[in-house]
Amino acid sequence: MKPIYILEHLEPKLYKWCLIEYENISKIIGKNNLWFTNIKRKSKKLEKLGKTFKQSVKDMNLKKVCVLDPETQLTLKPSDKKKFKYFVFGGILGDYPPKKRTKKELTKFMKNASVRNIGKRQFPTDQAFLVTKRILSGASFKDLKFKYKLTIPISKYSDVTLPFNYLVENNKPAINPRIISYLKYKKGF
Repeated sequence: MKPIYILEHLEPKLYKWCLIEYENISKIIGKNNLWFTNIKRKSKKLEKLGKTFKQSVKDMNLKKVCVLDPETQLTLKPSDKKKFKYFVFGGILGDYPPKKRTKKELTKFMKNASVRNIGKRQFPTDQAFLVTKRILSGASFKDLKFKYKLTIPISKYSDVTLPFNYLVENNKPAINPRIISYLKYKKGF
């Protein structure tokens, strides 16, 4: 049985950056294995990417649940695929330094869930899904390679540093190219 990946949307609206990451998550996981919860307004865009629920995952009373939270001590391992059916992520735009929102807004309310980390560093949401999928497919966290803090050239004279952890595949960070385009053409910061 394939795991169900659940993204609990925790932002006040569906920002463009979130949507870009959510589209990438759907490509990584597959729309049949992806749930979006806590979606307050009907969203045709999200309905194309996975199953959507107005309800919060915190109120769904699911069994065999694992919340991914960098603030916990246990690291996700391949054998966890046999223990859990649902893997829950916070749909949060990251802050630097991190504000520990997953723990504050999700983990502490999931009383019957187990909690795992995928390292102590903050990942972009789509990267967290990618790393989790790699681990559940048999990779050990310690064998994965990461790049912390990416600097993206925006123009000839400026760049932006993203203070997050990125999985390295084929000797380069697996950043979504649409995020790079978004950063290059975004008006103002």
